[in-house]
Amino acid sequence: MATLHDLLPLIYTGIIAFGILMYVWMDGFDLGVGILFNAAPTESDRDLLMNSIAPVWDGNETWLVLGGGALLVAFPMAYSIIMPALYLPFTIMLLGLIFRGVAFEFRFKAERGRRFWNLAFGIGSLVAAVSQGIVLGAYLDGITVVNGVFAGGSFDWLTPFSILTGCAVACGYALLGATWTAMKTEGALRDWAFGLADRMCIGVLFFMVAVSIGTAYLSDEIAGRWFSWPNIGWLAPVPVITALVALLLFRAVRRRDEIAPFVLTLILFLLGFIGLGVSLWPAIIPPGITIWQAAGDPGSQTFLLVGVVVLVPCILGYTAMTYWIFRGKVKADGGYH
Repeated sequence: MATLHDLLPLIYTGIIAFGILMYVWMDGFDLGVGILFNAAPTESDRDLLMNSIAPVWDGNETWLVLGGGALLVAFPMAYSIIMPALYLPFTIMLLGLIFRGVAFEFRFKAERGRRFWNLAFGIGSLVAAVSQGIVLGAYLDGITVVNGVFAGGSFDWLTPFSILTGCAVACGYALLGATWTAMKTEGALRDWAFGLADRMCIGVLFFMVAVSIGTAYLSDEIAGRWFSWPNIGWLAPVPVITALVALLLFRAVRRRDEIAPFVLTLILFLLGFIGLGVSLWPAIIPPGITIWQAAGDPGSQTFLLVGVVVLVPCILGYTAMTYWIFRGKVKADGGYH
């Protein structure tokens, strides 16, 4: 019979996975808007892009804090290994987010330096997105651990595979940003966003295939999990459904549907997330440390769980209310309709 010590790591794995997915979904599209920001046709279009994410962009980052905090309390060993191993890309990511946040606020008030803050906003968004992808690739590639501590080098995270995943995440966020813009704007800016989304779809599918193949061959265990019998029969629906969603996404973009492309892009991210989970399970530090081996004290986990049960519904509630209030098309005066 499963004990509390056995169940708590499973519960926290679900909480952390949920937090990461919510962050990727929500902060992904506003980082994508930032990546595309300086390519917008006019300065007034850039104003509309910023106004479209102004009510939600800082609240979206709440999920990143939730995931990091839960990892620290629930899996302290994993936290103590992951942070030293990925310290530099995490630091670069945070600097990108900070620079981007400062640019967001200063641009609205700047009169003569607006072009500088435009560039800062775009570059900060791109740096944050690529850094997140590099963190993902380095994590999947495996972390050198000896006697429960990180034993690798300062630049182990910098590999061809991590660069590939960095570009993949940035391209995926750009697609989210383009479909969000198409959903929230009108006229020429909406048409511009659909044109970008059409091209970004091709890039995202290329990167999904490349990263999937690369992930499958990172280790014999992952390859065996996907390509051995009977696993291949059980897991085949994941790539099949992904291909179907991608086809529907292409058609929705070509038809100029307003909501469907954004929703289908979110589903595409979800399917990619599921695929990564299948590849890694039950490891929390690839290739060999499981969630049970890295789990913290059950008392600490139980104590935090009480807070999570209270806070997560509150976060979901105010997030839903914010998106509902600002659910319309953004207008030139900053209003919604």
